[in-house]
Amino acid sequence: MTDREDRSDDVPFPASGQRALVLFSGGQDSTVCLAWALDRFAAVETIGFDYGQRHRVELDQRPVIREALALMKPEWGRRLGADHVLPLPTLASISETSLTRDMAFEVAEGGLPNTFVPGRNLLFLTYAAALGWRRGLRTLVGGMCETDYSGYPDCRQATMTAMAGALSLGLDRPVTIETPLMWLTKADTWRLADSLGDTALTDLIVAETVTCYEGEMYQRHPWGRGCGQCPACVLRRKGWEEWRSARS
Repeated sequence: MTDREDRSDDVPFPASGQRALVLFSGGQDSTVCLAWALDRFAAVETIGFDYGQRHRVELDQRPVIREALALMKPEWGRRLGADHVLPLPTLASISETSLTRDMAFEVAEGGLPNTFVPGRNLLFLTYAAALGWRRGLRTLVGGMCETDYSGYPDCRQATMTAMAGALSLGLDRPVTIETPLMWLTKADTWRLADSLGDTALTDLIVAETVTCYEGEMYQRHPWGRGCGQCPACVLRRKGWEEWRSARS
């Protein structure tokens, strides 16, 4: 585990209910979730996962985005704490998906897209909760959504409710999972970003986040970086266009 901490453990933190651990990938949704958490919690830490994802370049953007958010508002800078990156290579080795293999994006047998990595969010939440147990963080924040999404079963609200219950039982203390994007369309997500950080945040999302499944960093569009063709890019562009159209 890469654990970049400033050794501020000796400094008293607010009560655990006022602290959160954000699942932060470096993509659009998790960046909005991080801004949302910084607006609401007295102390916020972040966790990312290196599972051999095809779009691993998103991890390289995480420190860039964290630094920009810390500078965006003084209170966000004061609240943003340690970052943690956990390697989970086994997930890629047991997954036959287009996010962990050089495969074409398509709908797989059973109707799910082959971008679905079985168990990914379940593992992420379990590892996050385990780290949170050590760090005194009982609230996990994730960008799961079942409104504009690809049908992933581990993004549904029912899954989050069940996971929060299981983690609370298994750790013998309350664990809360916050999903601020759960019932938002992608246009709504852009709108939320605008309400949280105005054009500074939406410009940061366009300039620095990577949501593209191909991990394409060098093609720049009005709505952000990406290949423009993969399912993630199509959904992101559609949301951007709907949000901009509603504003005009």
